[in-house]
Amino acid sequence: MGKGGEKGGESGEPEAQIRFYTWEEIQKHNLRTDKWLVIERKVYNVTKWANRHPGGHRVISHCAGEDATDAFQAFHINPTLVQKFLKPLLIGELAPGEPSQDRDKNSQLVEDFRTLRKTAEDMNLFRANPLFFSLYLGHIIAMEVLAWLMVSYFGTGWITTLILACILTTSQAQAGWLQHDFGHLSVFKKSSWNHIVHKFIIGHLKGASANWWNHRHFQHHAKPNIFKKDPDVNMLHIFVLGDTQPVEYGKKKLKYLPYNHQHEYFFLIFPPLLIPVYFQIQIISTMIRRRFWADLAWAISYYLRYFITYTPFYGVLGSLSLLTFVRFLESHWFVWVTQMNHIPMEIDSEKHRDWLSSQVAATCNIEQSFFNDWFTGHLNFQIEHHLFPTMPRHNFWKVKPLVKSLCAKYGVLLVSSAACNLLLHKHPFFSSTDNSGQHRPFRNTMSICCNLVSLG
Repeated sequence: MGKGGEKGGESGEPEAQIRFYTWEEIQKHNLRTDKWLVIERKVYNVTKWANRHPGGHRVISHCAGEDATDAFQAFHINPTLVQKFLKPLLIGELAPGEPSQDRDKNSQLVEDFRTLRKTAEDMNLFRANPLFFSLYLGHIIAMEVLAWLMVSYFGTGWITTLILACILTTSQAQAGWLQHDFGHLSVFKKSSWNHIVHKFIIGHLKGASANWWNHRHFQHHAKPNIFKKDPDVNMLHIFVLGDTQPVEYGKKKLKYLPYNHQHEYFFLIFPPLLIPVYFQIQIISTMIRRRFWADLAWAISYYLRYFITYTPFYGVLGSLSLLTFVRFLESHWFVWVTQMNHIPMEIDSEKHRDWLSSQVAATCNIEQSFFNDWFTGHLNFQIEHHLFPTMPRHNFWKVKPLVKSLCAKYGVLLVSSAACNLLLHKHPFFSSTDNSGQHRPFRNTMSICCNLVSLG
């Protein structure tokens, strides 16, 4: 059974005769040079095509040897259109006696989640409100204009400059949430339109790379909080997260830093340096190394606009210092919003869960309010966003009761702000090492972030 399957995939043409495969055979093809995956019971050999995948080769490779049906539906707004790329890669189907899900996943839970998704589609929850996103973009541009007017009329005094920096930081943070929407294809019905606006916002308004963001962020969504698959928890030996990574470091005696004090030096490294240092180096090097010339052109347009605007007031060095300070402030904003929804949750090795269980295990929600929605770019609905990444953010609150009901049916734990706070106090990453029981600053600050005060 299954003989000749690889030959059909390598030729790029589907065989006339349908070939059947077992899960045992499919799961063997999860290597770097040999990748099969299953979508709606059809088996595809994506080995050679992975490098051409628009979302990057890693995100599709992470699903090798698995049923990727829910991931496929989650990331593509027009699955029918994408099927034309899959057709030449088709090598067969699951054998009639094989279950649709691999590794003994709960088939009824999987089917109920797909029914929930269909219900959300029937409720038009995947349809964006153009006015919402137009006003959102408008308020970002308005802040950019206000910043220029302030320095034009009030000069470059310290108070004016500090207020100016806060306005620009807010504009940059909100532009970050908006590019996130277009990057997830959650605004327009056509992918190409989303891609164009995404490049404009992340490139011209922020000086970053759309392709860099796609290749990094989609990995996070495909396998959140999974070591060696989610780049957001691979922290370059600086922080040791979860339950299994510290054990691994201990067995191998990897002592790059004093990890028993990581909850203290976190303040000095992660929030202040992520965007102004690490991301900037990674973005620029990635655009040049991978020849993302269009992204580089958009980024250059941002820097030209910025320095043309502020050099007459602050000079080149002063403008560069202002930009660095703005990114320093934005970095704190970004870190607190993104990490409070993930770090308290399970961080572990691959467990091959179904889509619903894997996403819920790695995410938690924060209390809803008008301010929280705006401050976090609706990432206070992190659970709903991870389950339905192409859903427009203004509809998360509508699908939330459906998600809650399904999780209650199967005993899947949903974590909200109060429980998130409790997890933070018990999490070893935030604990003191002297057994004093006293709360460390990092843990307290993250707890405050999990209980953002509702101003709505």
